[in-house]
Amino acid sequence: MRVCLKVQIPVEAGNKAIMEGGMPKQLKSAMDELKPEAVYFFPQDGMRSMMFFFDLKNTASIPTLVEPLFEGLNAKVDITPAMNFDDLMSGMKTLQNHR
Repeated sequence: MRVCLKVQIPVEAGNKAIMEGGMPKQLKSAMDELKPEAVYFFPQDGMRSMMFFFDLKNTASIPTLVEPLFEGLNAKVDITPAMNFDDLMSGMKTLQNHR
């Protein structure tokens, strides 16, 4: 299932991770683990924020994916199912066929 993993890093924790060199390592590790189809980085709510869009093959992997972000960056994490345009059109077609 395609999901959006939104990560927000509080300023103090982000500053510390950058100064100590942990931020690049954490982000590289996340990229290697998730193999996202897209990633975006942006400021939001006064925090360093990012969204990873990737295929979550097994929900049991969520703890191993997000725990390093909690522990290493004090991150706020949200995971939400996501669709691309083709997924949406397929769902709309199925919806119309059921009416």
